[in-house]
Amino acid sequence: MNNGNQKKRNFQIEAFKHKVVVDPKYADKTWNILEHAIHEIYSHNASGLSFEELYRNAYNMVLHKFGEKLYSGLVSTMTFHLQEMSKSVEATQGGSFLEELNRKWTDHNKALQMIRDILMYMDRTFIPSTRKTPVHELGLNLWSDNVIHSSKIQPRLLNTLLELILRERTGEVINRGLMRNIVKMLMDIGPSVYQEDFEKPFLEVSAEFYRAESQKFIECCDCGDYLKKAEKRLNEEIERVSHYLDTKSEAKITNVVENEMIANHMLGLVHMENSGLVNMLLDDKYEDLGRMYSLFCRVPNGLLTIRDVMIAHLRETGKQLVTDPEKLKDPVEFVQCLLNEKDKYDKIIGSSFNNDKTFQNALNSSFEFFINLNPRSPEFISLYVDDKLRKGLKGVSEEEIETILDKVMMLFRYLQEKDVFEKYYKQHLAKRLLSGKTISDDAERSLIVKLKTECGYQFTSKLEGMFTDMKTSQDTMQGFYTACGVELEDGPTLVVQVLTTGSWPTQSSVTCNLPSEVSALCERFRSYYLGTHTGRRLTWQTNMGTADLKATFGKGQKHELNVSTYQMCVLMLFNNSERLNYKEIEQATEIPSSDLKRCLQSLACVKGKNVLRKEPMSKDIGEDDTFLVNDKFTSKFYKVKIGTVVAQKESEPEKQETRQRVEEDRKPQIEAAVVRIMKSRRLLDHNNIIAEVTKQLQPRFLANPGEIKKRIESLIERDFLERDSVDRKLYRYLA
Repeated sequence: MNNGNQKKRNFQIEAFKHKVVVDPKYADKTWNILEHAIHEIYSHNASGLSFEELYRNAYNMVLHKFGEKLYSGLVSTMTFHLQEMSKSVEATQGGSFLEELNRKWTDHNKALQMIRDILMYMDRTFIPSTRKTPVHELGLNLWSDNVIHSSKIQPRLLNTLLELILRERTGEVINRGLMRNIVKMLMDIGPSVYQEDFEKPFLEVSAEFYRAESQKFIECCDCGDYLKKAEKRLNEEIERVSHYLDTKSEAKITNVVENEMIANHMLGLVHMENSGLVNMLLDDKYEDLGRMYSLFCRVPNGLLTIRDVMIAHLRETGKQLVTDPEKLKDPVEFVQCLLNEKDKYDKIIGSSFNNDKTFQNALNSSFEFFINLNPRSPEFISLYVDDKLRKGLKGVSEEEIETILDKVMMLFRYLQEKDVFEKYYKQHLAKRLLSGKTISDDAERSLIVKLKTECGYQFTSKLEGMFTDMKTSQDTMQGFYTACGVELEDGPTLVVQVLTTGSWPTQSSVTCNLPSEVSALCERFRSYYLGTHTGRRLTWQTNMGTADLKATFGKGQKHELNVSTYQMCVLMLFNNSERLNYKEIEQATEIPSSDLKRCLQSLACVKGKNVLRKEPMSKDIGEDDTFLVNDKFTSKFYKVKIGTVVAQKESEPEKQETRQRVEEDRKPQIEAAVVRIMKSRRLLDHNNIIAEVTKQLQPRFLANPGEIKKRIESLIERDFLERDSVDRKLYRYLA
């Protein structure tokens, strides 16, 4: 079938033909029924009401266009009842005031719920179309206007609430449940009512309270006690909010406490005499420091204040430590003090300052600052390692050794002149390896691996070469005794370590007259070695050797003495002489004066090791002293080790020499850095080249701008660079 031709039918709904006649008094009668019901509800007599019938009546009133009458009647009836409630609350005396208010509020809420149910149709249709306030909201507004904002209730309510909070702050117990209900009432009426009628005045009164209390505490408490009280107050306010205030009030009230008790007294607290931050740091008050951190982190610039005071104190104490003449006498003690100080602050930052990275950075920068105030720090750190790896780590577990080495590496990172440390470390390592005094090859290698990780292969390649030489020397000695062993059976036994010149610290070759039997043996080894290795040269380093001597004393007592090569040369002179004076010994051995004095001091002045006697007897060696064998020497040990009195720290000339060698070694490094930079940049001005070179060399040492300038001049002379013809501060790389 084709529907296209059919006509479209229009449907229309027509009005009733017969007019509906409504009773003229219908609206009044119906409203009276509803009004009576509202009165009954407020009078707690709702049980006899038919809510279905009441709903139908309200429904019909709206349907018959009497919504306005119904709404205005509701407003006036509710207002009447609320005014009655208000009078009842106003008339309540003493502590029952809040209870009565809470009771009336509960009654009003119940009544409002029932009324809203009856007038649901009006709420859904009439009120949205006329943009009037919904029934529930209307009930809250009327309660606010007639009860809460009543001239006799409003100030009384605020004062009662504030007084109860004050009583709670001073230690009294209050009815928190009632407080919670009243505060919830203010919140239900509207956040603005809670804020204006209660929160603002509450915060103002609280600020005054804490301002006065903090002033009182500052005057009578030390810093630690004050912080405890501030923390207690802060926690009390947070707890108070959780029990009966709006959660949004927490940030506001804690801000008040923070401002009045912490921010306004911040400097006074950290600098408080005998108990402030510095005293806490000195006395290891971890708990107080943790409390200060947690409170100060809540206020602007709080942590910055702690950090600044800590840095100032740390730098000052560090500066005193590294410049204390007493501490400088003992390098091992000096470094141990640094490590103790670092451990102390690591513990403080870990346990009290929440491992705060900014504090760790501040600690590192402070240590870097004061360690480098002492130009001998690199030498002292190397001496500390030397002491630990010689004897200080005996009987210590591997884990503890690693911990100590890690701590040393931490101090090493702070050094600006890492190349100076390398120089000393190489010297000390050489002595340990040659004397066989290192307690653990594993520990030695572990430290070299750490240095390699930190500074790269170049830094440690020579150190690794030293270990290689020690191994090669063992093989060489086996070869020597295999080749010449039969001929050497009657004479002394020789053990030689052959050291590669570039790998080991260069020693100025000092001539020393060896005893004839030893000298002949040395020549024999030289012939063997040069015969098996072509193109090499051997130089004896007698200042680095040791010897074992068999000695017989006065009553036929026999001992084996373990001595240095220098000590051997001195002692063997007494095979042919009873007495020798200092000058004669010096002439016969040609040992350098400073070494000879140390050598004689250890042979004649050390109790229990004094195989020689000195006349006159004193601790120091004079050039007029006379020496003879101590016939009365006794020891319960057959083997007696006589160490040389160690000049742990370098003498001034030695120091100058080491410094000079360091400066010489730096020159090619600076030049290499300049060439590297100029090769990639081709054209660069003076200031930028200084900055780039300093940055590149920073991991090894802090380059002196004057020295960089000299190296640039040297490179210009050797045609690596040239100055720009127009701008003399501009350099150009010449390929």
